[in-house]
Amino acid sequence: MGWGNARLNEAAAVCAVQLPAIGLIWWIGSLLGDDHAYAGAFGFLSLLVLACLLVVAPLILPVLGLAQIVPAEALARLVARRARGPLWAWHMLCAAGLGVVWAGLAGLLWDWPFTVTAPLLAALGVLPVLGLGWLRRRTRGFWGVWLPSLFASVGLFLLVFLGGVPATTTGIVEEYEPPALSAEQLTGVWRGDEGAVLSLGAGGRAELTDLPTESGSADQSAEPPFAVCDGTGTWLLDDKRAHDRAGVVVRLDGGCGQETYWRIGGTESEPELFVPFGDPDAPDLRILTRD
Repeated sequence: MGWGNARLNEAAAVCAVQLPAIGLIWWIGSLLGDDHAYAGAFGFLSLLVLACLLVVAPLILPVLGLAQIVPAEALARLVARRARGPLWAWHMLCAAGLGVVWAGLAGLLWDWPFTVTAPLLAALGVLPVLGLGWLRRRTRGFWGVWLPSLFASVGLFLLVFLGGVPATTTGIVEEYEPPALSAEQLTGVWRGDEGAVLSLGAGGRAELTDLPTESGSADQSAEPPFAVCDGTGTWLLDDKRAHDRAGVVVRLDGGCGQETYWRIGGTESEPELFVPFGDPDAPDLRILTRD
């Protein structure tokens, strides 16, 4: 299978079909995970992005798929020379595997969740390979390829929308709920990036090292939008959800920083404490995990 202009055009068209639906699946998946209490600021923006994906993705984003299925085809040819099986099957398998590789790279570079990214990027390669196999038996012009791609893209998007969105709004698929932790479960050492340590003692005492705390400054554009403190203090569990969810109030001794409310997130097995510092529309999120 050569990759001339006509073949690249077909590959771009079949890759573009599923991208709006992938974007919708990603958005639905975000509802099922911890949004760290500030995703509401981006709610309208998320819907706008989804609308743009539905309209323009078939025309401007196919290169994302080409970066997967074109090198996968070259890899499949190398494998097919040494192993049995049809080339299209090896092409599909290599495309899915390459998607997993891209997911790992995205996790390292941008901290994208691998368990969500890997299946989506693997799917980005599988369906286009099947579509190319179907197109191989037909000769079509530019519009003969792209018009069906546009219609199929809208149809797939609506199919996911009609299935996924009602499932989340009706509770068939439950949205994320933060874990309910007791004071005893919170007791222990919590660590964050750049050496931050928060030790919550059983008697309500706290010890902290390089810990981000509320700075008390009214300037939300300050860099960084928090104070980094060492020392001791006190802590208590606030389970009344005064800050939209339960959390830990940390009060420091001395003059560094201000009282800071660390919200509880994560899961029962892997809990987190976090604070979105600074501008609510573009917060600097700091997360602590159990040692």
